[in-house]
Amino acid sequence: MKRAAGRGPARRAALQFACVDRGRPRTDRAFLRRVVRTALEFAGRPDLPVSLLLTDDAEIADLHARHLGDAAPTDVISFGIDGGAELVVSVETARRCAREHGHTLRAELALYVVHGILHTVGYDDLRARDRVRMRAAEHEVLRRLRLRVRPVDA
Repeated sequence: MKRAAGRGPARRAALQFACVDRGRPRTDRAFLRRVVRTALEFAGRPDLPVSLLLTDDAEIADLHARHLGDAAPTDVISFGIDGGAELVVSVETARRCAREHGHTLRAELALYVVHGILHTVGYDDLRARDRVRMRAAEHEVLRRLRLRVRPVDA
């Protein structure tokens, strides 16, 4: 952190974070704040406002169809809107994938949130070169959070 001459340590940027949690079980807000803050700091955008909706497969499939033309449920949808990040995460998909891959629901949810934030700050994963960069960023943010997930493209 930078420090102004003659003043105490610099303060972190105030996190602008809103969350609606429709998932079951509810996810700890302090954990979600830590995930969002860590991803934003990694990306060099600690002041980016983030709104998060945790929901189920039915709702995310509806949003996926309306906004992206694909009626299938997905893990995370992200939008850059009005200078902020809008994320929608399926807790149902996260629970299923965590069980299949042998890691915690918290780690899977964190991966989805990190992935969505990275997309809104310019990362992509369509081309192989971009995917390598995205996976390395996801891995580093999860490492900083002390969370482990199975490699996404394994």
